[in-house]
Amino acid sequence: MTATAAATGASVAGAALLPGSAAAAGGPSARMRRALEKALASGAPGAVCGVIRGGRTHVEGAGRLRARGGRAVVPDGGTVFQLGSIGKTLTATALARAVHAGTTRLDAPLTLPARFPVPHKGGRRITLRDLATHSSGLPSLPPNLFTEADPYNPYAHYTLDDLAEGLAATELATVPGKTYAYSNLGFGLLGQALAFDGVDAMLRRRVTGPLGLRDTRTTLTRDMAARKAVGHLEGKAVPDWRDPVLSAAGTSMYSTADDMLRYLGAQLRPERSPFREAVELTQRPHFTADEGLRLGLGWHLSPLPSGHTMAWHNGGTGGFSSCAAFSRGSGTAVVMMVNTASEETEDQARPVDALTIGLLRELDAA
Repeated sequence: MTATAAATGASVAGAALLPGSAAAAGGPSARMRRALEKALASGAPGAVCGVIRGGRTHVEGAGRLRARGGRAVVPDGGTVFQLGSIGKTLTATALARAVHAGTTRLDAPLTLPARFPVPHKGGRRITLRDLATHSSGLPSLPPNLFTEADPYNPYAHYTLDDLAEGLAATELATVPGKTYAYSNLGFGLLGQALAFDGVDAMLRRRVTGPLGLRDTRTTLTRDMAARKAVGHLEGKAVPDWRDPVLSAAGTSMYSTADDMLRYLGAQLRPERSPFREAVELTQRPHFTADEGLRLGLGWHLSPLPSGHTMAWHNGGTGGFSSCAAFSRGSGTAVVMMVNTASEETEDQARPVDALTIGLLRELDAA
């Protein structure tokens, strides 16, 4: 889905799904349970919601997941989901760490090995800032991605050779740095620019490892596999996505609500993280899309009715949907993960986005 639609549509849809009469009743756990009930009603087999409020962490799960051995279990904070594009904020954090360390600059041009031609337009080269703020002019996906692709696992076949061929055929829609247009390709290239052909190891070393996010990775450990939810599309089980080339876009990242709450805790209190300056840099506005949407590095920044700023990102793969949002002004964060894919419509956001943002708005105003 497009982030602009989520920023405008989720608040509208969230208001419909979480009426004002419910906002006054109950604390975070009661509100979370109501949101989870609505997530299940929208078609999710299982859902987990996590909240940070007043320095305390709350996690609730709902639905039933089929565990190994055939028994049904209620998902919880340790249940593994595919994360999707929330992973872009991890890549952006790696960029911010490199900038703070002095090994690159936000205005550095995108540089790849010679066989990967970087498109340009209007005499303006794509910079790393352009990639991290979706203002590069790149299309959402490489033009040759779907050639011979498995529709249930569309990135798995794509190789570095394919990427070189695809970039040669890629044209920018706009001059870099001028227009917001969400791009998985852009973030995939950002990862390759930071650590060519070693993106996953780089993210573990620079971001998830130092933050203690043990279950946030692209390769399942045996323990994670035993706790993983099965993804669904239109009620049917589907395979997980695999992505050897553009994984910096979050296309094949796994995580848990517990890990995401640790991550969101670092966003709320950067001074308690191992790299305060990098976290702060990702949350600083670097591009303005319109009056209701600015871009940090990875994070989308939207105003809340309280006057606070909400930083947020959503994600989805072939069988999973997720959304994370936080307000430093009220010290509040929300994450929701479900094991079904869903798409926004022209006038309504995905249920997981509407519920997450609606819940954050409630808690931020409480």
